[in-house]
Amino acid sequence: MSRIAIRHLVRDEALAGLIRRVGPCRLAPEPREPFEALLRAISHQQLHARAAEAILGRFLALFPAGEFPDPARILARSDAELRGCGLSGSKIAAIRDLCGKALDGTVPGRRAAARLSDEALVERLTSIRGVGRWTVEMLLIFTLGRPDVLPVDDFGVREGWRLINGHDAQVKPRQLAEIGLAWAPHRSMAAWYLWRAADEAKTQAAP
Repeated sequence: MSRIAIRHLVRDEALAGLIRRVGPCRLAPEPREPFEALLRAISHQQLHARAAEAILGRFLALFPAGEFPDPARILARSDAELRGCGLSGSKIAAIRDLCGKALDGTVPGRRAAARLSDEALVERLTSIRGVGRWTVEMLLIFTLGRPDVLPVDDFGVREGWRLINGHDAQVKPRQLAEIGLAWAPHRSMAAWYLWRAADEAKTQAAP
């Protein structure tokens, strides 16, 4: 499948140059349950990755069984216990809403999610407090392995497109969505390469 995707994407000359430079796509989704992936995403919001992982580690230590805690067990914990892990009030509220929506079936399990379209999942999961379209798109790409997702609101994706095309300003999300139609049905891979372009620029700019 990756060879088919590459042959399709290199029809875009700017992408072709990036693909030749970066090499094979190393996009490897991590097969978690959607509930776990969303809780991890909420815990990481607006934090440096290292700080978020420390908070998440303290949170998981509340549940010593070794498996990721289920929604009912999390809801049984007090706000004081969750705050003690370093979670803010808004994140606690979002996590409690996520747990409630997992219990009522709004958040599907991985097997049930496989039967839902990308847009159906976006519609359902953005009803959760603190979960926007971008968060669901990251779930689709990095947890569920959906091949045709282009997160047009993502700064890195738009910056990557700007860099490989030599533009002074980033393209607007709506424009990128139109441009990206030519990359379908392999837009997740295109996004991965555009992130690499943005990462390259950061590395080159570092002292």
